[in-house]
Amino acid sequence: MTGLRLRASLTAAAVACLSVAGALGAQTTATKPPSILFLCPHGAAKSVLASAYFQRAAKERGLNVRVDSAGTEPDEQVSSAVASHLKKNGYAIPIAKPRQVTAADLAAADLIISIGCDLKNLPAQPAAHALRRWDDVPAPSEDFARADDAIKKRVMDLVEELVRKEQTSR
Repeated sequence: MTGLRLRASLTAAAVACLSVAGALGAQTTATKPPSILFLCPHGAAKSVLASAYFQRAAKERGLNVRVDSAGTEPDEQVSSAVASHLKKNGYAIPIAKPRQVTAADLAAADLIISIGCDLKNLPAQPAAHALRRWDDVPAPSEDFARADDAIKKRVMDLVEELVRKEQTSR
């Protein structure tokens, strides 16, 4: 697909997509649940933690949301420290292997959470309304506890925001 056609396709998809809050409010009539894409540079740590925490919290709060994760320059495997931490704390590891984010991922996501990504490395630019940046989350390799706490807090805040918006749209 040419750059111009891809850009037009992504723009059309962005215009057609509901915001996550709107989609959550309309999920009783929608056929597809809204989706959240967590991105981090290597797709092996921050996005894995965020998607694991979000999946559990969303399920506990009754949100029907599809969650995915990817990297801009993916590693070969999920960080062993992340995998061990998630298992030890009773979380499923949400992916078997980090993968490269695609233009289709960006077009399909209702909300994209970029956790420290260089957005120039994306295969297409997401719509501004669909993108949130969590650039202040430290690298788990530098300070795992601080990174984990920051991700958990942000995820819980996001889940609570979506629950409130869903309740007010009823």
